[in-house]
Amino acid sequence: MTRSELIEKIANKNPHLMLKDVERIVAVIFDTIIASLAKGERVEFRGFGAFSVRNRSSRIAKNPRTGEQVSVEERKIPHFKIGKQLFELLNNK
Repeated sequence: MTRSELIEKIANKNPHLMLKDVERIVAVIFDTIIASLAKGERVEFRGFGAFSVRNRSSRIAKNPRTGEQVSVEERKIPHFKIGKQLFELLNNK
């Protein structure tokens, strides 16, 4: 599902809301999630899952084209842990 498909579904289920209002609501939600992750905070949706930030340490990697060793700096990466309800739904439990 894309962002525009999400907006369309929400608008269809809530006909009293104008499309531009739904677009703004979705934008605010995503912007808030992104800002929280940028601060290193955890974002949790009960039953769905939790987003967090993990550190990936620096390492030596190989350039696949040349085989040359390259130093890769430490970086932060987003991580998603699935919630129990979603896991059970996907695995028919």
